[in-house]
Amino acid sequence: MARLAGRRALFAVPVVLVVTFGAFALAAASPFDPVRAYAGTAALGADQETLDRLRENLGVDESFVARWWHWLTSALTGDLGHSSVLRQPVTQVIGERLVWSALLCAVAFAVAVGLGMLLGVLAARRPGSVLDRAVASLAYTLEAAPVFWIALLAVWLFALQWDVLPAGGLTDTASQQVTPGQVAGHIVLPAGVLAVSQLPWFTLYVRQGVGDALAEDPVRGARARGLGEGTVLVGHALRSGLLPVLTLIGSRVPELITGALLVESVFSWPGIAAATVEAATAVDFPLLAALTVLATVAVLAGNLLADLLYGLFDPRVKLSEM
Repeated sequence: MARLAGRRALFAVPVVLVVTFGAFALAAASPFDPVRAYAGTAALGADQETLDRLRENLGVDESFVARWWHWLTSALTGDLGHSSVLRQPVTQVIGERLVWSALLCAVAFAVAVGLGMLLGVLAARRPGSVLDRAVASLAYTLEAAPVFWIALLAVWLFALQWDVLPAGGLTDTASQQVTPGQVAGHIVLPAGVLAVSQLPWFTLYVRQGVGDALAEDPVRGARARGLGEGTVLVGHALRSGLLPVLTLIGSRVPELITGALLVESVFSWPGIAAATVEAATAVDFPLLAALTVLATVAVLAGNLLADLLYGLFDPRVKLSEM
């Protein structure tokens, strides 16, 4: 396990270098002007000399290769730079927002996996039944629905029509501090929408995996020995049918991150999404590079976690050979 993690860590180094270099190159080709984004409305009446001086102070008068190398060498010492659009150190921006994005993704992922396993097992018990067709139809419908459309529909239904859940934010409008109770109430809609966007994949994979496992000889033998249906499902079919789902965990991380950005934007959740959008539109090089690295590391960590889980649960797979 340690050797696999070490090899993946060495592989991650050139990947991060290429990704950050690409981020700086794309930002340099962006039509947005970081100087005007930094100055705001004051840039409308500023003369060219003032704008050039501000451009030099921000360090955007250099080539993107020079800016990338300067950022990279500083990042190796722990200095991720200063965000020009948010007027804060990049480490402070990420530190304040990452915990809320991680909480949102963790809750949504847990709900999607748990509910997907339940629906998948129920559908796989009786292939072709009314319940099986209903679960499959629901999964395909949700798979085709854009996550932002689901989010807007949830706001309209639960916040505007029924008024049972808050429409957005982290706390109530008049609140002066963040309390666990308010966070728990405000996270229901965004986490639920994000979970629904990931639910079809887990449901369909579990349905297919458990359905195939129920037709295998070991499961038939367990039933012939007189074992209960619950024992056969949980102890035999579900364990075998979950193996494809372990691989799915790593592959769903990029989609989870993308969905989280849209969900956070719709529900005004104070996570990484707002910082990402502002960094992209304002061409905030240090913040944009740091967020890109963060997303890249999350994807690589998800793939590593999927491989480790697959090796632990499938005795036919040897981690030393991966």
